[in-house]
Amino acid sequence: MADPQRKLAQIDPVWDRIMTEAQAAVSDEPLMGGFIHACILHHKSIERALSYRIAAKLASNEMSMVVIREIVEEAYANEPALIEAARADLVAVYERDPACHRFLQPILFFKGYQAVQAYRVGNYLFRTGKRDLAYFVQMRVSEIFGVDIHPGATLGKGIMIDHAHSIVIGETAVVGDNVSMLHSVTLGGTGKEEEDRHPKIADGVLIGAGAKVLGNIKVGKCSRIAAGSVVLEEVPACKTVAGIPARIVGEAGCDQPAVSMNHMLGPWDIDG
Repeated sequence: MADPQRKLAQIDPVWDRIMTEAQAAVSDEPLMGGFIHACILHHKSIERALSYRIAAKLASNEMSMVVIREIVEEAYANEPALIEAARADLVAVYERDPACHRFLQPILFFKGYQAVQAYRVGNYLFRTGKRDLAYFVQMRVSEIFGVDIHPGATLGKGIMIDHAHSIVIGETAVVGDNVSMLHSVTLGGTGKEEEDRHPKIADGVLIGAGAKVLGNIKVGKCSRIAAGSVVLEEVPACKTVAGIPARIVGEAGCDQPAVSMNHMLGPWDIDG
């Protein structure tokens, strides 16, 4: 008799949905058939598809796609939590990005999702002592996607980076679960000190386009940073900050700003 736990592990509704969407996409647009077969339909699991996609994007004359794919597959085999995070990130993008209509899209087309998954592999390499490989992954992610996340940074699950151009996240930065950010966000340090020097972003935070959070400061749970703000001081939970330098201008506006993706400020947000 088959082991019930093993049988349950073989059920993957996320992957089943991706496969269904891929088959429909090929039917709707036959010219995309070769691409979609190579990226999705030739694979038996989401981790196999992601290892192919990451390797195809990061490969260069300096390191072949075959070698990079082996590195990614080893990371996934040794740390299944990477795939759990990849699924959570995928659902986050689908639920929060109004331009995302299928689970298929982030894997095939969205550089924010792809860059985060490549970062996760680099972070695994960094934590397991393979620092030069980790830096190579960081370099290629920066070159290909315009996203520079240090492999030593810590990112939680359910991360959504919309558009994802010119993202910079420093070595000692920590980003919690279910955080959303837009393009040109910097989580940076101040000065040349080598110790803990980057921001700590709590769960559920929404960071608007072009915002800069600098130094070893805490941004509280479910807070909201307005686009273009420069945050230099700690942000309490469930508040909205805006400006240069940023100041508290009101409440966060809802329980889960990173999920609602509401960036608008109204008179109801402004403290008297």
